[in-house]
Amino acid sequence: MAETGPARTAGKAAGTYRRVVITGLGAVSPVGIGADVFAAAIRAGESGTGPIESFDASAFPRRNAGEVLDFDPADHLKRLDPARWGRSGLLAAAAARLAIVDAGMDEGQLEAAGAGAIMGTTSGESAVVQELAEQWIQGGLESIDGGLAGQTPAARIANAVSSELLLSGDTQTIPTACSASNYALGYAFDLVRSGEADVMLAGGADAVNRLTHAGFYALGAMAEDVPRPFAADRSGIVTGEGGAVLVLESYEHAQRRGARMYAEVLGYAANCDASHMVHPDAASIASGIRAAHEAAGVDPEQIDYICAHGTGTPTNDATEVAAAREVFGDRIPPISSIKSMLGHTMGAASGFGAIACCKALEQDFLPPTAHVTEPDPELGEGVDCVPGVGREARLNIVQNHGFAFGGNNVITILGRVS
Repeated sequence: MAETGPARTAGKAAGTYRRVVITGLGAVSPVGIGADVFAAAIRAGESGTGPIESFDASAFPRRNAGEVLDFDPADHLKRLDPARWGRSGLLAAAAARLAIVDAGMDEGQLEAAGAGAIMGTTSGESAVVQELAEQWIQGGLESIDGGLAGQTPAARIANAVSSELLLSGDTQTIPTACSASNYALGYAFDLVRSGEADVMLAGGADAVNRLTHAGFYALGAMAEDVPRPFAADRSGIVTGEGGAVLVLESYEHAQRRGARMYAEVLGYAANCDASHMVHPDAASIASGIRAAHEAAGVDPEQIDYICAHGTGTPTNDATEVAAAREVFGDRIPPISSIKSMLGHTMGAASGFGAIACCKALEQDFLPPTAHVTEPDPELGEGVDCVPGVGREARLNIVQNHGFAFGGNNVITILGRVS
């Protein structure tokens, strides 16, 4: 069993803090732009993966990704000059602008609320680095564009959000890979519940790029065609991209302005086992789930749905189900993976998961796992991965998973606002 450090937890059970709700959603995703378009595509089990267009993938035996093919930054941004920002930052800023519109807020309200931006990422401005590498290969060091080199810092992802919306609050980029959006949600939740800010934006962004694609291919983790989490014939991931942003707001602030409240953030927990570079650890994940439940003040039987990390690799899915079984026993809640539709959007993944959870609470449905014709019987009895398309269901409390290489695990718990 891996040695697991103390979990960082926060939520209702952690003290007398302010309630925190989610009032705005922004999605720039492979299945559509805008939270409503995103939710409709997810509910229908639509696929957003296909042949890679952003770079020449002809040298790879596996050439699919989840790209945002119809994204034009100029359609969404009012301040940022797209020529001066990398693709990850532009995806983040566009998602943030959409989230603020969805929340019914303007820049004056953001300023008064001390709003800031906490964004997660895996590869930072990977598309920029890819372009610089191509310049160096073609013409050597002297051919490198200095202005482009200035776009490489990962910190610019959160900076892009704050620059676009003129935010003056805490602005941080959290590079904890595939669990980064959940880390960002937890960080923003802490700032709002403690009174340091009335409003925060949180989420993540990453762009499809050759390096990440090559890395997962070299690991033997790349799917042959489409991702099929929890399926008997699953073969791995498909890389993806996008920007996912949520507006977190104190309940009192949201109530005063008559805001729509998608969900309440009940709590979260984060731990790191560092047991293995890439292999997840079931005991550590189970410990994190229990800590999240304790922080949120809920019991396992109250969880109505799990938005899984669900990468589609044989190891991840089996380990995630084993961890859930440790906590829930034979009554595992419905557990599905939206990566089956988006691909693995890296640092944005659990941000998209949180958006799907909010829409599921609002619209009373279970998000599906697409492309599954036969669930893997080796996962055991009682695993409902909601195969195919979404299913109507009344949800009250949902659980969102984010796991990353190195054993970085974050679980957030969201509930219907009462």
